[in-house]
Amino acid sequence: MSPQWIVVIVLIAAVYFIFIKKKPAIKQNKKDSTDKKTQPQSNDMIECAECGIYCEVDDTILSNNKHYCSQECLKKA
Repeated sequence: MSPQWIVVIVLIAAVYFIFIKKKPAIKQNKKDSTDKKTQPQSNDMIECAECGIYCEVDDTILSNNKHYCSQECLKKA
């Protein structure tokens, strides 16, 4: 094999490992992932505890650790 082919193979391998191959994802602590699940974000959809429709978290009323879509559903509960 000529030295020219070795240089070409090394360059192709370098391009592959630098640009194409994805780096492994860093694992997060279990506490971080559970905190995100228990605390809904502002654009998450949550089911109303009374009627069952889904509303954004910002639009719901939180009472006794339950989310309600309106004052009417809150009064029913």
